[in-house]
Amino acid sequence: MTPMLVQHHPHPASAPPATDAPGRARDWAEIQERMLVPLYEAVYEHLEVGAGTRLLGLGCGSGLALLMAAARGAQVTGVDTDPARLDLARERLRPEPVRRTPRRGEGTLVCGGPEEAADPTRPAYNLVTAFQPIGCAADDSEGLVPALSAAVPLAERGSAVVLAGWGPPERCATSAVLRVAGRLTERLQNRAGWRPALRDDLEEVAARAGLNPDGSGRVTCPFGYADMASAVRGLFSTGLFDAAVQACDQETVEKEVTEALHPHQRPDGTVWMPNVFRYLVARTP
Repeated sequence: MTPMLVQHHPHPASAPPATDAPGRARDWAEIQERMLVPLYEAVYEHLEVGAGTRLLGLGCGSGLALLMAAARGAQVTGVDTDPARLDLARERLRPEPVRRTPRRGEGTLVCGGPEEAADPTRPAYNLVTAFQPIGCAADDSEGLVPALSAAVPLAERGSAVVLAGWGPPERCATSAVLRVAGRLTERLQNRAGWRPALRDDLEEVAARAGLNPDGSGRVTCPFGYADMASAVRGLFSTGLFDAAVQACDQETVEKEVTEALHPHQRPDGTVWMPNVFRYLVARTP
């Protein structure tokens, strides 16, 4: 599925800073999150997510992946440490006042880690998802391993656990833009800020969490934006440029990101970057 080009504020002066959590969350929900829809769809189709699915979404963000699973009939629970994104997820998953019957799989949202989603009165989960892609920042898997370890006891034995990551840099046009963050961070703070995705990134995380790999797949996820301003705002909403901003300033980072995006801008002003993402299906012991 090709993501829609997203219209946004006509003349934004700048992407919201990291301190503007609501603004950052809104940009993620309105611009960036939908770029991963093909990934969500491929995983749900592969695992036949439906009425019998009890899903726990780690780092559920503003809830688009949960909403798509609920539309298939799944019972969904999402956890995240970002209250601003969770507020948007609640808006998405809230029952419509005019609906006469409850939507199948109405969602539960929890601010915190997976352990906060434990509920002895409900059946154990049989699917755990961690859709936030890893494999482009130097330490982006460090927080995922303990989260997975905490989620495993909440799931049935043999349940599917899905991890997502960036594909090979040569097949991800956005890698060249993300490299800007790494270059600035390394130059000014003398620490790694970006690295190319490695073939076994997901398998390594699964092994550290005590999971057993059980298949994988690749999905085309192009990033398409209505204009340059939307592209900058969308990319900044991921948080992948925060370290670079801390190393210098947001104006400098935005300028360099804009320059890196120019080769991907079309004559009509839209920005288009083909990417490939990878997912791993593992199983709980």
